[in-house]
Amino acid sequence: MNATPSVLYADGRFYSAADPRATAMLVRDGRIAWLGATADAPSADRRVDLDGALVTPAFVDAHLHATDTGLAFDGLDLSGTRSAAELLDAVAAFAATRPADGVVHGHGWDESTWPEQTPPGAAELERAAAGRRVYLSQASVHSALASTSLLGAAEGVAGFDASGWVREQAHHAVRAVALGALTPAQRTAAQRTALTKAASMGIAAVHECAGPGTSSEADFASVLALSGQGLPRVFGYWGELGGAAKARELGAVGAAGDLYADGALGSRTASLRHPYHDGGGGCGEAFVTAEQAAEHLLDCMLVGVQGGFHAIGDAAIATVLEGFALAAKVVGVEAVRDGGHRIEHVELIDKAMIARMVEFGVIASVQPVFDALWGGTDRMYAQRLGVERALASNPIGQMHATGVLLAFGSDSPVTALDPWSVVVAAAAPRNPVHRMSVRAAFAASTRGGWRAAGVDGVGVLAPGAGATFAVWDTPAGTSGGLPVLLPEPDAEPPARPACRRTVLAGETIYEA
Repeated sequence: MNATPSVLYADGRFYSAADPRATAMLVRDGRIAWLGATADAPSADRRVDLDGALVTPAFVDAHLHATDTGLAFDGLDLSGTRSAAELLDAVAAFAATRPADGVVHGHGWDESTWPEQTPPGAAELERAAAGRRVYLSQASVHSALASTSLLGAAEGVAGFDASGWVREQAHHAVRAVALGALTPAQRTAAQRTALTKAASMGIAAVHECAGPGTSSEADFASVLALSGQGLPRVFGYWGELGGAAKARELGAVGAAGDLYADGALGSRTASLRHPYHDGGGGCGEAFVTAEQAAEHLLDCMLVGVQGGFHAIGDAAIATVLEGFALAAKVVGVEAVRDGGHRIEHVELIDKAMIARMVEFGVIASVQPVFDALWGGTDRMYAQRLGVERALASNPIGQMHATGVLLAFGSDSPVTALDPWSVVVAAAAPRNPVHRMSVRAAFAASTRGGWRAAGVDGVGVLAPGAGATFAVWDTPAGTSGGLPVLLPEPDAEPPARPACRRTVLAGETIYEA
């Protein structure tokens, strides 16, 4: 007797190199048992009629923050505000619905889109919220606005500003208080909201990026406990320098993810080789030396977990890669390559650094929608870096063409949980020189995420592979087996696919 009932998915279209003409698929015990024509299908315990829908491997979001994502869905969305006055009005309206002793959590304001780029001060936030504590993360989540009653937690800490706009360690201090105000039930509810939303978007696995300053051990344990419980699988990453043993104890697959080698471009804290275009001559912040990076990687290899870093600016990426080189001098290049280590974001990288990524087998966990939101000649990157450096940023297609293993994600709530938008952003970047094919972008959004977590045999539709897939309505049709995503010249963008069903290891975790 089978451990679980077998299911035949019939009369569909399947994105499968193993059988591009297949119209049916048999799933048994969490794996794909057969693929072929519906007329030739073997018997099954249950049949699901697909009515011509498209079946693809499910997406993997390779960089996510579940609690923040859930809070953004259920809380105060500030992404549409275009002035300090609009932000204050939004805070006042939302705060009126919150308990007087609670914290007003908001996210997504981006002053680079405002005509007057000065956010409101701590006292103004305090008044707008009628005395409630206020924590409003900027779009990059590397800085935040804090009201007066919350700001005291950061006084005397690096990154403190009496205006209430705090960065780096000061931001981490107020963030810890704001997130610590959540009850365990509230925190779990936010995480469940995020993972449920992910499943509804065809996402069957996520990489939760946690660590000191980002979240807490309790928060991390909570989201890991939800993994696969009728929800997407959660791969945990704990980003603490020298924290390889702790990462393993916490159930993480890596001491990586948000282990900060630098900050972010939006807050002018990404570590650059040349000064910010609009930053008074500063080059950002560097938090890790090459020697520390090497020691961390060696520790990870000794413990047997992935290592990795958050590195956005070219100076930070160069430092981290020098750490890889130093580690290779100790254990050899092949031992470093075998570790499957990763770098998050990798936004300002040149050809020489790309070559080093390939040499050391470093996975690039990247977010193509960053470029869609902030790239080009007239958006935030151009403000921070100047047009030339902005257009050179996020060379994702070049990394792919050179042989860097890519894993795509959203960094939600920094960008939306919308995996098809990720594919589009990579295939049609603001600088066309950096484009890649839709097929390659889709592979980085699916199989790339599994490989980045060290899992093989998932992310493709083939007999013997894990039965993890999504079923789609494709209103714009298909091309090359995938949905039509890119518009014809001078035409409106095609309608995006809509998820009907998401299946993880044979179990349906979402059904429309």
